[in-house]
Amino acid sequence: MAPIRLALLGCGDVAQRDYLPEFHRLAGRAELVAVCTRTPERLRWAQQHYKIPYGYTDFEQMLAEHAADAVVNLTPIPLHDATNRAILEAGYHLYSEKPAANHARSARTLASLARQQGRQALCAPSIRLFPQLQFVRQLLAEETIGPVHSAHGQGLFGVPPWDGYPSDPTPFFAAGAGPMLDMGVYPLHALTALLGPVQRVTALVARVQESFTVDTGPYTGLRVPIEAADHWQLLLDFGNACFAHVAANAVVVDTRSPAVELHGLAGTIAFDPIYVDQPVQLRRRGGSWQEIPPPFPPNLPGRSRGPDHLLGIAHLLDCIEGRCEPLLGFEQAAHVLQIVEAAQESAATGCAVAID
Repeated sequence: MAPIRLALLGCGDVAQRDYLPEFHRLAGRAELVAVCTRTPERLRWAQQHYKIPYGYTDFEQMLAEHAADAVVNLTPIPLHDATNRAILEAGYHLYSEKPAANHARSARTLASLARQQGRQALCAPSIRLFPQLQFVRQLLAEETIGPVHSAHGQGLFGVPPWDGYPSDPTPFFAAGAGPMLDMGVYPLHALTALLGPVQRVTALVARVQESFTVDTGPYTGLRVPIEAADHWQLLLDFGNACFAHVAANAVVVDTRSPAVELHGLAGTIAFDPIYVDQPVQLRRRGGSWQEIPPPFPPNLPGRSRGPDHLLGIAHLLDCIEGRCEPLLGFEQAAHVLQIVEAAQESAATGCAVAID
């Protein structure tokens, strides 16, 4: 079978840090045939380092001229609505970085458009495929900790997003972005994958900071306005007396709390949904804490630490080839956006908001 041809839209931090350096693991199954970024210097760098034959600074021109099979969309969050729609309307399969769209209704519209076009539309985060989440799913299925009635998740941010961040962090804090849509979606995707859909949301949401000044790296001295809410506290009702607390914010220096924790009547599970090198921590009633490396290795060899975003692209290839049904569809992504929108409504009204 000929390799599936991929075009890359966006060549910023996540492309340079995770997707491009790992792409060699798909050799023989896929090839990068085009890349598009607005920065000419970055475009030349990507083409030279990764031997990508065609380069564009105009997104619409790439879609019109290049005969790729699928587009990987790594653009900033506020652009996902328009770019994902254009990709699908042009007849390409799609893999989008999170979130799938700017609104739940838009994500559902994109899912419907993909079905009409006969194309696959998948969305990050790909943590549902990560070994630690698969292992936790197995532990729950085996009732290792009994029925779960309490859970906690957090997606914390810094200003900049983390120490030593090498690029302009402004897009992370722009209107339509912020810590909930960038980091909060990780625990929300993990919890909904493990516990099912959320039925009701109560939340407090605020903007604590108006701006910050970058104090390290090439953008030292840059004043970054904070336009999006930077402090989210959510209480989620999954039904059957199962409640979870999720925090997403840019107002915390550090924490010792696990990124996700599940509390059952017979024990507790704690894990990091993002970093594949972190063990799952398990405590059964009457026992002590255990640290267990997830026994399910990644589907692709070679990524032994950090987030294995490439698993999402490999899953897209599997779906295009008809090997499996999509596990990263826009439907779950739309539900996560529903939760975010319900949190905004709850914060504004002071009332719990039901989700249909």
